[in-house]
Amino acid sequence: MVPRNSTDPTSDRIVAAATAEFARHGIAGARVERIAKAARTGKERVYAYFRSKEALYRFVAARELAAMAEAVPLDATDLPGYAGRVHDHAVQHPERHRLMMWGQLELQPGQAPADDPFQESLRRKIEQLRRAQEAGHLDPAWEPEDILVFVSQLALSWAGQTDLTPVGEERDAFLAAHRAAIVAAVQRLFPAAVGDTAPTAADAQNPDKV
Repeated sequence: MVPRNSTDPTSDRIVAAATAEFARHGIAGARVERIAKAARTGKERVYAYFRSKEALYRFVAARELAAMAEAVPLDATDLPGYAGRVHDHAVQHPERHRLMMWGQLELQPGQAPADDPFQESLRRKIEQLRRAQEAGHLDPAWEPEDILVFVSQLALSWAGQTDLTPVGEERDAFLAAHRAAIVAAVQRLFPAAVGDTAPTAADAQNPDKV
């Protein structure tokens, strides 16, 4: 497999083409032939860098996960604000959200490699939440795994609702209102740490204030 720090322009084109292909078609629907054509190379060259289509997907998804984690780091002391920022990121990068969802739908559970970045990311976040509970920032009655799943599901609840989201001038106001609902719901379940200022309804609609 191509090294993660590779500066090979051919591998860069393959990864870029694969990112678009997987986001659009998923893993099963993606075609290595299309990826190779978009990357201006041959199918055999793709397999020279990546041993299989699934390996290519895992590499691409790991890059996208890292980009999202860098853009929206978990703040265990302010889960309402974190949920609002996750919503914003998913809305601004729908292709990234779709690519992640394909993996959840299509990859077989229990077959991830030992160094799978998704599993490692989950472990880190669960440990962050556990430490926040021990420090008194979160209710210890919750299992940290439940906190992570509930907050993530609420944060992403409108990211894929394209049939319900209007287009045009109404879209921004519509998404802002539902962002506020997400932040309010997480605030009720997992209030921001004592001493922090809980977001108001107005703040929840303004990403710059949360």
